[in-house]
Formats: sequence, C-alpha cells, structure tokens
Amino acid sequence: MRKISFLLAVTLLSFVLICGYALAAGPYYEGKTVRIIVGYSPGGGYDSYARAIARHMGKHIPGNPSFIVENMPGAGSLISANHLYKVAKPDGLTVGHFNGGLFFAQVMGQQGIVFDARKFEYIGTVVTGGCVALLTKASGITSVDKWLSADRPMKMGGVVTGAYAPDNVTKILKSTLGLPIHLVSGYKGIAPVRLAAESGELQGTFGAWYGVRVSWRNVIESGEVNVVLQAVEKPFSDIPDVPLAINLVKTDEARQMIEAGVHKPALFAWPFVLPPGTPKELVMTMRNALEETIKDREFLAEAEKAKMGLDPIDGETLEKIVHGIFKTDPALLDKLKEIVLQ
Repeated sequence: MRKISFLLAVTLLSFVLICGYALAAGPYYEGKTVRIIVGYSPGGGYDSYARAIARHMGKHIPGNPSFIVENMPGAGSLISANHLYKVAKPDGLTVGHFNGGLFFAQVMGQQGIVFDARKFEYIGTVVTGGCVALLTKASGITSVDKWLSADRPMKMGGVVTGAYAPDNVTKILKSTLGLPIHLVSGYKGIAPVRLAAESGELQGTFGAWYGVRVSWRNVIESGEVNVVLQAVEKPFSDIPDVPLAINLVKTDEARQMIEAGVHKPALFAWPFVLPPGTPKELVMTMRNALEETIKDREFLAEAEKAKMGLDPIDGETLEKIVHGIFKTDPALLDKLKEIVLQ
C-alpha cells in the first residue's frame, strides 16, 4: 500500500513539474512578432487590408503575438512571393500577402516565378479580387458604350506582365470585348496608378473593387473617377447597375477566356499564405486566427468605417481552388498565354 502511495506521489509530482514547465515556457507565439509582407507599396488595397488584419489578429492567437506589416513592392508583387517561397523561414512568423494572380501566371509558364503555388500553406483570404474598370472624368468616358465607341484608346495603368490586376484583366478584356485600350505598365501598385490618373498621365485602370473602393474612395465619391464595367460573375451589391463584362461577349471562346482568366483568379487574388514546410499546427493556428479575426467586432467596425468589403474564403477551400487551376484545359491555356504574356 505504501509502495503504491509512493508511486502515486511521484507520478503526481512529475505531472506537476511537467505542467509547471509547460506553463513557464508559454505558448509558441508568446513574446514573438509576426510579419505580414505585402507585395505592394503603402496606400493600396493590399496594404490597407493587411494593416487592418494586423491590428486585430494577434489577440486570436495563443500567446498574443504582435503583428507588423512590411512592404516589399516590385514586379507586381512577384518579388515578395518569391521571397516568401525561397527566403522566409517556415516558422509561422512570416505571412505573405501578394497578388494571387501570380499562381495562374505560374500555370501559364511566366518567367521569373520560382515558387510552386501548390507548396504554399494557405491561411485564407478575407476578400476576393473581382475587378472593375475605373476611368477618369477627364477621359470623357462615363459608360462602357461610350468606351466601346471611343475614337482613341484609353491609357490604362498596369504593374507588370502576368499580374492578375490590372494587367491580365486589362489584356483579356481588351482582346475579348474589343475595348480600345493602351496598357501602360510598370507602376509599383494601385496607389501610384491612382496618382498617375489624378495627374492626367493615365485615363484609368482595372482594379479590385474591394480594394479601390477604399484606396480610391475620395476620387470615386467626388465623381472624378467613374466605374463603368465589372469584370465579375455577379455584380457587386453596391454597384448593381454597372454592366458585367461577361454579358458583352459575342463568342463562347471569349466567355471561356473571361471565366478562366478573369473570374476564377479573382477568388485567390488576395491570399494570406505561409512559406512551404510550415508545421501544420502553426498553419491551423493561423487559419483559426484569421477566421476569428473576421468575426471580431472591433475589426468589423473598422472595416465598415473604411468601407472595406469582406468576402472570405477559408484556407482549406482556398488551397483546393488554387490546386484546381493546374487542371485548366491546355488549349484554352495556350490562348490565354498569347494574350497575357505578350
């Protein structure tokens, strides 16, 4: 009896010591800082969403880590995507937020891509990247009908070949709808494009609605910029009367190109991802934290005040969508390559 009591006492003491050590060590994220690397310059939609998420996500992670946002612009956010894949440690402390349209660019064989989208760990997205056409008041274009009949091409801003928005969307809609467009690429993000449009250097661009309605809010509300076309499957609820590009197509081929090259990539255009090889328990921690963040009352209040739209997709679903684009019909893919990679 004494022997059993002694063994029981030793077991309990060991349990207490182990628990005490675990409590002393604290959660993995305690005292740590998580970096969100944004692939564009400050002031644009990607930057705005990342900073809003960063202000609230830490409280939904055990250990309550702090969050900071770092901007790594260049090549339509390709520099940041490659960095996350090649350089960032898979320790759950570096999150990437870049143009997910680059995943489709990988499928098309764009040069300069060193990552494999199928190896990233997907946290999720808080918004989809459905685009709209924005044209300045000075351009004289107030509707898509006027645009189609314009006697000169509109100078539309882009960032780099292969970027989903603005470049790919602009090129695909120019080809499929016959829109008179002269794409001027090379800008470092949607914020520099906006400045160029305000100065008269450009007449407009294609931008993700949930992003530009935040970063272009003042010029849209003042009437200095008009939204004349939506490149989405269904109209956005706050601009229901703006026509859809898909309704203007005249051939099945054009419809298929818009669906594959414009509609589908919009779903993963704004991803939050972790480097390949990040431990699954850390991936799940981040996924859960993002899901809780977009339910957070303080975050929702901030999003509403800033008119930040929310259209979330969880990490598991997002991963399946991205993997699915690698099954795109080869013949259709070749046609899209000819358009977007020229």
